[in-house]
Amino acid sequence: MTFEILTYGFMQRALVTGIAISLMCSVVGLFLVLRRYSLFGDALAHAAFGGIAAGLYLGIYPLWTAFAVAISSALGLTKIKQRFQISGDSIVAILLSAGLAMGVILISLAKGFTVDIFSFLFGSILLVSLENTLLILGLSGTILVIILLLYRQLVYATFNEEQAKVSGIRVEKLNYLFVVISAITVVSSMQLVGILLTSSLIVVPNVTAVLFSRGFKQTAMLSMGFAVFSAVTGILTSYVFNVAPGGMIVLISILIFGISLGIKSFKNK
Repeated sequence: MTFEILTYGFMQRALVTGIAISLMCSVVGLFLVLRRYSLFGDALAHAAFGGIAAGLYLGIYPLWTAFAVAISSALGLTKIKQRFQISGDSIVAILLSAGLAMGVILISLAKGFTVDIFSFLFGSILLVSLENTLLILGLSGTILVIILLLYRQLVYATFNEEQAKVSGIRVEKLNYLFVVISAITVVSSMQLVGILLTSSLIVVPNVTAVLFSRGFKQTAMLSMGFAVFSAVTGILTSYVFNVAPGGMIVLISILIFGISLGIKSFKNK
């Protein structure tokens, strides 16, 4: 049965896209978690929701407006945070509220929810086109290469920003680049799990990996493994039982987290 599923083109695209997105989310999410910005992904997802609503209202392809709104919001609020010394959790709350409010207003002007809005809210990985698959592969590959090239600077800035500045790292520019990468990751991942569950894909595998690891590289490898396993298993299971792929992916990810907690508790006895 499993091998028969893999012969379908839509399932092949779903699995390839799911693996690419899960790798991208786990790597970017690790830096967000370590920076205590776990909910930043959720805020960006809600900002992207406003962009999607704007695209549908204006008759523009919603994914492009989602990218534009998410990136501009992330850059703008990062600038505000640096200039006015506003706390990170306050910035997240503002971004989340603004995106949600914008989306709700535009949806009301457009006379309610549509099928397109629901697909972005809850994900539609089994309906991903070849063009979207290629786009996501290109974006994920680019982001992973950038993070690999800037690995040392990102790690240094994540754990000790002040010392990184003293050592000559351009932390402000690095932070701007990172929030752009985060925005792209969040909008891309909406195809997999939807706006409402995006932050779960970013946070849960990383928190699970932190339970077991003793170093940054080990944490990253474990997180990627957990994320990919959740994505592949969730997509296949959702097809077999005819349930929403996004919800199943996140549920499996949380199940792994629960099992990991149990293992950790047993070892600590």
